[in-house]
Amino acid sequence: MASKNLSAEKRHRQSERRRIHNKSVKSALRTCVKKLVNAVHEKDKTAAETYMRELTKQFDTAARKGIIKLNTAARKKSRMQKLVNTLMA
Repeated sequence: MASKNLSAEKRHRQSERRRIHNKSVKSALRTCVKKLVNAVHEKDKTAAETYMRELTKQFDTAARKGIIKLNTAARKKSRMQKLVNTLMA
């Protein structure tokens, strides 16, 4: 980017770094969700509970940092918990 505005160039560099970081965080969330769903389908209670704790922590962190919205994190945590609860019944 060959702009005369140095602050615009810096802003672009910052946003690009943040975009790449946010992408990796979202990818890690999706991976954790897949692990949890697989554990539930295999009816592995201990693994499901472990993944649920980890997933809750990751969703809360991502929401706090503004990578995903608060309500999105709450909705996804709720749905995953309902899935885990099917093992307990």
